[in-house]
Amino acid sequence: MDTVNTVLIKLTGVAFNYPSRPPLLDGIEFTLKKDERVGFIGSNGCGKTTLFHIIMGLLKPQGGDVEIFGRACRSENDFLEAREKIGLLFQDSDDQLFCPTVEEDVAFGPLNLRKTHDEAKTIVTETLDSLGLNGFERRITYHLSGGEKRLVSLATILAMKPKVLLLDEPTTVLDESATKRIEKILVDSHMSCIIISHDMAFLEKIVHRTYRLDRGKIHQVA
Repeated sequence: MDTVNTVLIKLTGVAFNYPSRPPLLDGIEFTLKKDERVGFIGSNGCGKTTLFHIIMGLLKPQGGDVEIFGRACRSENDFLEAREKIGLLFQDSDDQLFCPTVEEDVAFGPLNLRKTHDEAKTIVTETLDSLGLNGFERRITYHLSGGEKRLVSLATILAMKPKVLLLDEPTTVLDESATKRIEKILVDSHMSCIIISHDMAFLEKIVHRTYRLDRGKIHQVA
């Protein structure tokens, strides 16, 4: 099999720091291949979310290279193309939801990917059903509970049918049944993903390997 085609994300020597602070990321080397599910653990503030933002082009590293789907990503245009194939679940659901209703939020991505309104409506229904959110289309997003917002946030990225998922604490505030639904979706879909989580039991059921980010370096732990 062509290795280039199986490598989805490659970070080489990626470095990042905020002014007047020690390096947050110090020469990170990382590769995600097709069909792999990888976990990231580490203390709060160690740089896990920053790493996601660099992959998405929301932050620019001070050093190193980012390659996505075999192409070097340096300019905003490079990352715009990559973002159409990568779904990022933000740590805070309120950063993800900005439309008045659930239906509008979940349809936003497919419509921006040039789906018709009828196609987007079908995708919304199917995605909400898969997450146990039947009938949520007309719900007002800011009236949702924390767990409901988390599931709707996930629906907004699943609806785009991305090639890669970047999930930042996906099970936060979710009950056991909702967590099990997410586990099933991730395993059954065989979708490539990187998951940041403090829930080791969840990761053990989902990922193929786990890394710890500590003092700017990543170390495989499982």
